[in-house]
Amino acid sequence: MRIKICAVILVITTAFCMAVGMCVRVLNEQPVSAFFDNMRIVVDAGHGGIDGGVCGSVTGVKESDVNLSLSFILKEELSDMGFEVTMTRKTEAGLYDTTARGFKKRDMQRRKEIIEEAKPALVISIHQNFYPTKSARGGQVFYSKNQEGGLLLAEGVQERLNALYEGQKVKARKVTAAEYFMLECYPCPSVIVECGFLSNAQDEELLCSSSWQKRLAQEIAGGVLAYFSDSAA
Repeated sequence: MRIKICAVILVITTAFCMAVGMCVRVLNEQPVSAFFDNMRIVVDAGHGGIDGGVCGSVTGVKESDVNLSLSFILKEELSDMGFEVTMTRKTEAGLYDTTARGFKKRDMQRRKEIIEEAKPALVISIHQNFYPTKSARGGQVFYSKNQEGGLLLAEGVQERLNALYEGQKVKARKVTAAEYFMLECYPCPSVIVECGFLSNAQDEELLCSSSWQKRLAQEIAGGVLAYFSDSAA
């Protein structure tokens, strides 16, 4: 009798484990978009064209080029997770129609129009930092106090950037509230991610590396997932 009971328990336990395993496999095979209504994200590569942004202190690399390269990698990472990604800038050119006076304002307005057309759940604007003190290093995330959810998104990305740069023995940074146009041009959580300092030779070398850009993109995407997870909790 005892043997039969043990056998029954074994069968039930095995069946339960198999059922759990099947559920886990199904969840893992489903894209993130299967669990949320709006999974559209706008990735904004800052600057472009005659507006190159800041330049590397050693190589002279333009911020706009680093932004674009990293944005494409981030788009790929997010797309693989099941997100629908729209990019504001897909080439080295800016988004203005002419370089005449006021081109920067027209560039920003076009970015706003692209975001409005996409109707995203999130906006992530990619930039690189520069500071007179060349020792400054690491990534820093900016958000707007006027956008609900902005802080939560910023903290999710910042935490992962800090963990990534910790391996480079870089002191952790904190998110910062700001009132930039790109943070408030559309009513959804938006962040500006300053991925590193082009004024620092070590950061510059990393930021010019495709492997580091890949790791940055993975961490930013991880922060996005954390945001959705925390929002759904």
